[in-house]
Order: sequence, then C-alpha cells, then structure tokens
Amino acid sequence: MRLRTLTALAGALTLSLVTGCAAGEGTGASANTVTYWLWDANQLPAYQACAKGFEKENPGLKVKITQLGWSDYWTKLTAGFIAGTQPDVFTDHIQKFGQFADLKVLESLDDLGIKESAYQPGLAANWIGQDGHRYGTPKDWDTVALFYNQKMAKAAGLTAERLNSLSWNPEDGGTFEKAIAHLTVDKNGRRGDEPGFDRHNVKVYGLAGNGGGYGDGQTQWSMFTASAGWNYTDKARWGTKYQYDSKTFQSVITWYFGLAKKGYLAPLSDYNIQSNQANTQVASGKAAAAFDGAWMISTYHGFKGRDIRTALTPVGPTGRRATMMNGLADSITKGARNKEGARKWVAYLASDKCQRVVGTYGVVFPATPAGTKAATAAYEKQGIDVTAFTEPVADKKDFLTFSYPITNYAADVTALMTPRMEDIYGNGAPVSSLDQTNSQINRILSQ
Repeated sequence: MRLRTLTALAGALTLSLVTGCAAGEGTGASANTVTYWLWDANQLPAYQACAKGFEKENPGLKVKITQLGWSDYWTKLTAGFIAGTQPDVFTDHIQKFGQFADLKVLESLDDLGIKESAYQPGLAANWIGQDGHRYGTPKDWDTVALFYNQKMAKAAGLTAERLNSLSWNPEDGGTFEKAIAHLTVDKNGRRGDEPGFDRHNVKVYGLAGNGGGYGDGQTQWSMFTASAGWNYTDKARWGTKYQYDSKTFQSVITWYFGLAKKGYLAPLSDYNIQSNQANTQVASGKAAAAFDGAWMISTYHGFKGRDIRTALTPVGPTGRRATMMNGLADSITKGARNKEGARKWVAYLASDKCQRVVGTYGVVFPATPAGTKAATAAYEKQGIDVTAFTEPVADKKDFLTFSYPITNYAADVTALMTPRMEDIYGNGAPVSSLDQTNSQINRILSQ
C-alpha cells in the first residue's frame, strides 16, 4: 500500500508541476505549533483572527498559517506528502478529496463528533470516504450566479427583473440566449441579435469565457447540464462511471460552446488562467456578464467604475434552476507532527466561534447557519446583495444544488477532460469525441 501511495502521489505531482512549482521547505513545526495551509489570500485575515481566539482558549498552542497561491498550493502539498513536509492541517477541496482519501494520506476525524445538522445541507456528508470514515470538517460553501454590468444591461433594456427570470434550452437557447445576444456588441455598434452583426469583430461579448471547464464546468456549463437533468456519474457520491457520453450532456455542450461560434461568448483564445479570466473580461468592459462563484463577490464588487450586480442562474428544461454548491473542508494529514493540537484546531475551525468570525469579514459563506448569517450581514453592510447566491440554498423546490463529482482518480479525469473540452471550445472539435474520453475515464475508474 505504501508503494502504491507514493507512486500515485508522484504521478499527481508530475501533473501539478506542469503549472505549479517545486516543493517548498519543511513546515517549521514544533511541539507546541499547529501548521495550517490555505490558498485564498482574501481569507487569511479572518483565519488569523480565528487563530488568536484559538490560542487564547488553548494556552501553549500556536497556529502557524501559510498562504499559497492555488497552483503552488496543490503542488507543494502533494510534494509534502511524499517528502514528509506536509502541514498538520490544510484547507481541502472536494475535487481533490477522492484521491487523497483513496491514498490514505488523511487522518480520520470520526472522534470530533461532527453532526450534519449543524451545517448547511449536504456539506458534512461530502467528506465521508468510501470506507465510512470522516476526513474533513465543513468550512465554507459557495454557489454560482450571473454577474453583470448594470450600465450595459440598462443600455440593452434588460432590467434586473428580466435577468432574474431567464430560461434556457439546448435547442434555441431560450430567453437566456436572447439576452446574451442582445448584450453583445460588435465594433460597429450592432448588437448580436441585429441584422449585420459581425461575429468576427466583437467589441463587447454578452458572456465572458472562463475556459473549457475541465471535467466539472463549475462556472462554465454545470448550471446548464444540471438543469437539463444530467449527472456527472452514476451515483451522487463515489460514482463508478462518468456520463460524458450522455446525449443530454453533449447536446448542452454543443449549445453552450456554440455561443462562441455565434460571437456571444468570448472565445477560448481570450481566456488565460493567470490574467484574463471571466472576471477580468468584465472588469475591462470586454464582456457584459459572467457566471462566477460566490468566492468572487468581493472581487467583482471592487471593480473601479463598474456597477456590478448579480442574477440567478436561468431556469432549465427540468423547470428548475441549478447551481453547483461547493463546500471546502479542513483536513488533518496522516503525517501531522502535532495530531493532538491539530484535532483541537480543526474542531475550533468547524465551530460557530470561528465561523461567525470568518463570516464577519464578508469574504465567504461559512458552513454553519450562524456563520452564513454573519457573512450575509457583512455583505449587506458593504451594500452587496447576495440573494442570487443564498436563495438556491434556501429554496430547494425551485433550485437544484449539486456537488462536484466525488470519485477516485479525480486528477486523471481532469487531465483527460481539460484538453478535450478546450478542443471542443477553441477548435470546434466534434462533441462526439467525448465518447472516447468517457471510455478512457471509465476504464481508469474500473481498475
């Protein structure tokens, strides 16, 4: 098992080194220190405040927090598992969880007494491994909504009420496509739905591009595939077969990336993971709207000279709106040097005490209802309406919330799906090519 773990982790590290950097130095741990890693710089002040509260309640214990950028974070964490330089505790992502749990590099947290009812629905259950043990404590959550430039929407005659009542279908795009087309403007000032529109010379795209979506399409196409009735795998959690060969999925992908061919969706060539993501396209005025996650609320609100509002995801063929509801967690590494201190810290992170504090910073929605309430109040104090993100969680009748696909070999799925989706988006490759990719993925899962 040890050999298999190291081999698999080495493979994952090789993949991550393509975009990341080499492993860092040791964790700098000591007997009275708990080392903790996170990737979001915006959340660092909130967790530094939690650390002060924790240290006050636990005299003699210190928390050393390290913040790393997204790519560096996973590269160094994976390298740390191999070299023994991993932190005691780290912020875990559901996309990575399946592989880490399978490789047995996480510590069981069963003894912390985490109750699902203490958190927003579904968040606690996602961190139970196939062996029935818990490996993560709920930290925060996010949903996806449509950010839009209020000035551009007003110029197009699109009110907030109209943007919140859009619907779509994979045949003609429904009122959603009509709205996006009308928000699109070419170099001559013609809108996307007007005669003479030049799709080859677009000044403002109705919808920003945010890449091909890897294998999950969180802020790209997931709200459409889910509201069309499609699921990533054959089971809600720990599926054994992916379903990218589904006719429903492929019809949605054909329509969605077809928006780029029509000139309404910014092309893949305009997307850069480091500098030109959907949010920067909106900030620069190159796009009128973008689907993005709740973790980006403060970013969009901070654009100078831009009045950015949010709208709900559109109603799909199933009659419901859909949004991915992703939830992060805190996990303890199997090789933690201070496991006793780590357990105390993780329990504190998952408590209302810490989550209320995090909520008051108005950066993310903490996992507990009290933390969520504190965050909503903090956003309101800043003059930010977050209804488009919170309503899907409260209204289960009209909204479908769903999780990242939780399976083994997540890194392999991403490695296979990323170039395939980009080929479809950027080069016009046939959507039917997903059949072969899906077969490759399922062969890996069957090992």
